[in-house]
Amino acid sequence: MEKLIHAIVDNYATHKHPRCANGWPGIPAGPFHFTPTSASWLNAVEGFFSKLTRRRLKRGVFRSVVDLQVAINRFVAETNADPKPFVWTADPKRVLAAVKRGSKR
Repeated sequence: MEKLIHAIVDNYATHKHPRCANGWPGIPAGPFHFTPTSASWLNAVEGFFSKLTRRRLKRGVFRSVVDLQVAINRFVAETNADPKPFVWTADPKRVLAAVKRGSKR
């Protein structure tokens, strides 16, 4: 029995290109679910990975996968030791308008 893969992606244009929208070779085609532009919780996740890359990985030297894992785990532990709440700045009316436009497509 094949499993259907649902892809949850941001609203970036590359995900809408026919080569992506028609599925990937060898993977059962499943629906794409697009998050509203600038209204995605994925933006917070992307921000975290960007911060990790800039502050810990970009100029790092890692002699093994274990060294890389240690650096990432240390960054996560340090970030969690002094958590900052995510503050939503998107205008709710714009978010709902984007959802409405997306549902019409």
